[in-house]
Amino acid sequence: RGIQQLIKLFDENTFWASNRELTNIKTMLKQSDIVVSLWKQKKLIGFGRCLTDHIYRAVLWDVVISNNYKGRGYGRLLINKIINSKELISVEKIYLMTTTQKAFYEKNGFRDSYPQVLLIKA
Repeated sequence: RGIQQLIKLFDENTFWASNRELTNIKTMLKQSDIVVSLWKQKKLIGFGRCLTDHIYRAVLWDVVISNNYKGRGYGRLLINKIINSKELISVEKIYLMTTTQKAFYEKNGFRDSYPQVLLIKA
């Protein structure tokens, strides 16, 4: 039931994670080093995950808060739970990518990585 709610959260609140398949989401969850979910009663309202080598680098992925709960501090709570986890205590740098939430992440301690450039092979 939780995975179905995750699919719904992605589909209703993102353009970048909509239409993901159940099988692939199960694999994604198994392969993630850190997975954090936020629940209100029995409803999934937030999600985020991280991949890391536990020493040098970590990358946040798929951070999403339900549109109905944005602006209430849940996003900050979610990323703080991830970046303050024991798995990331010794990591030198934590990266993330965002299309529309740059200001939110800057308010939460992230900054541009100039002169680094994001490259992608699609």
